[in-house]
Amino acid sequence: MFVFALCFAASANAQNEFNGFYVGGNAGGAFSRFNAHLTTVFSPTGYFASTSVPAIATVGDQKIEPNGFTAGGGLGYAHQWDDFVFGLEGDFNYMGLSGSKTGSATYPCCAPTAFTITQTAKTKWLFTVRPRVGWVFAHKWMLYETVGAAFTNVKYTGLFTDTFATAHENASFEETRPGYAVGGGIEVRMSRHVSVKGEYLYMGFGEASVPSSNLTAFTAPTIAFPSNVFTHALDLNVHVARGGVNFRF
Repeated sequence: MFVFALCFAASANAQNEFNGFYVGGNAGGAFSRFNAHLTTVFSPTGYFASTSVPAIATVGDQKIEPNGFTAGGGLGYAHQWDDFVFGLEGDFNYMGLSGSKTGSATYPCCAPTAFTITQTAKTKWLFTVRPRVGWVFAHKWMLYETVGAAFTNVKYTGLFTDTFATAHENASFEETRPGYAVGGGIEVRMSRHVSVKGEYLYMGFGEASVPSSNLTAFTAPTIAFPSNVFTHALDLNVHVARGGVNFRF
């Protein structure tokens, strides 16, 4: 009877490897793409020739692809039924991504004069909250999938200049962007309280944009061309690969 009780207890413990509350930390790499766009419109009373507008849109379509370091911590809860695990996890990370891109082209109407576009994008942090669904094997290993919400801050600046008549236009914005996170990983119990994991997440944060009508050109005097409305837009996609340690209570 005593031996049977010991075997039953061991079996019960084997079915609760990933059960309960936990806190943890993680670190890894973030690999991103900011898709930046700068466009304007033609106006009969504006500054640009009609052929200049599509040329500006082409140069203003820029891919900014910085890589960076991410690290942070989080907490979660998991409940295990036999080999099936379901839980909820949230984490907050530093995510340092920053880059810029510059492009130039000759005006189709007015060679050899040209225009230049410079766009800069960055983000500093990441927050996710995600359900996790896992499958336990060999008593201490868990494969899991996860999908949920993600949030980050996005900061953008865009600048347009030219050599035709010293034209100048600029805009910027900074905002918190909601998005989604999807991925998966593997976690292994190292002891009663400690487990380690490797995880991959893909995140998308949609598009943010701002209009601008501050185009000016010429000097002494400077002339404004508000009818040439610019649109500055940015969307962000991020791949994160990271390792972590969790401590269960």
